[in-house]
Amino acid sequence: MKWKNEWKTLLAMVGVFLLSFFLPVNSTRFQNAIMESFHMLKEYAQLHVILCLLPALFIAGAISVFISQAAVIKYLGAKAKKVTA
Repeated sequence: MKWKNEWKTLLAMVGVFLLSFFLPVNSTRFQNAIMESFHMLKEYAQLHVILCLLPALFIAGAISVFISQAAVIKYLGAKAKKVTA
């Protein structure tokens, strides 16, 4: 074991252990914060799907109707010029 190379990793592991050891898991404030973060994540996922992902898929579908795959490969494929791509 070379201490010069591995002291940062050891320090990070000890830090994560100490952080997890002293987490105030029984605190009501901590539990409310964790639950609220999950509620925010759920709301973000729902809104992101409706407002961003659905329109992007509709736009991609419309583009695929009007532009052929060969044209896309010509300009964005492996043999395309880097300046053009």
